[in-house]
Amino acid sequence: MIITTTPFRVSFSGGGTDLKDYYKLGYGSVLSTTINKYMYITVNKSFDDRIRISYSETEIVDHIDKLKHPIVKAALKLVGIKKGIEITSIADMPKKSGLGSSSSFTVGLLNALYAYQGKLKSAEELAKEACRIEIDILKEPIGKQDQYAAAYGGFNHIMFYSNGSVTVEPVISKKLKLLEHNLLLFYTNIQRSASSILTEQKSKIAETKGILDKMAHLSLDMKSFLLNNHLDNFGALLDKEWGLKKQLASNVSNPIIDGYYNKAKKAGALGGKIAGAGVGGFLLIYCELNKQHKVKEALKKLRCIPFSFEKQGSQIRFVEG
Repeated sequence: MIITTTPFRVSFSGGGTDLKDYYKLGYGSVLSTTINKYMYITVNKSFDDRIRISYSETEIVDHIDKLKHPIVKAALKLVGIKKGIEITSIADMPKKSGLGSSSSFTVGLLNALYAYQGKLKSAEELAKEACRIEIDILKEPIGKQDQYAAAYGGFNHIMFYSNGSVTVEPVISKKLKLLEHNLLLFYTNIQRSASSILTEQKSKIAETKGILDKMAHLSLDMKSFLLNNHLDNFGALLDKEWGLKKQLASNVSNPIIDGYYNKAKKAGALGGKIAGAGVGGFLLIYCELNKQHKVKEALKKLRCIPFSFEKQGSQIRFVEG
């Protein structure tokens, strides 16, 4: 049996610049961190030659092409496993909530399947193959940031270049722990698919390129503040990022999300944003410690999720047999 844990992520700035339609024009730039919430994947030899997978549903099939789960089917074909395997997944956080759960699943699954074959893949290899599955094979309208965040782990500045290459640079700052303490994560109770939002974003890149340029530059500004151990403007930049992000597509926000956000700001928050593509999932708020009780009271209808930054990417936690 193999067990892997793969972290989820929160993105601070640059989401959307990791789409190929944008970075092929120059470069994309994202600032993000993984957090201590995980996707758990187990892989084991099945009792017979059938394939059994258990997620929100359970599938038992005698041929790989009969699988309904597109990522599992694509991953098994990619690594060359055709039969006799059992796969289960459990997550700390709900799916479709803006924390990169789909890519964490893909990266963690690949890590487990290769370990099952006795192979150890690097973070770069896992990220590239997860992108291949989700973007090239399954044609999902998504970018590359989630796969690289999940594979590498940590607080990183990730650059996406027109030739397809990606660099992952750890951000080292004495202020990261304070930043962690100044962040609150609220679950909006709204689950959504990012596909429709990202499909619209991709279709509008020609007209929104100026906005995406500003978001890429904003991620560089955030990185600079952290490298220089300054947090003074981080909350304000998050607020600016959210304002720009809402201009990328018609359905990034809605009156409910805007209402929550405005209540948080009136209670003392300096900024924030929806953690993923938009219109639901988790609301990330930047607020200094002495005002957090007021923000929590203002958003008392929402569940506040404690979290901390995670330094590691996808890990093989257990091997037996």
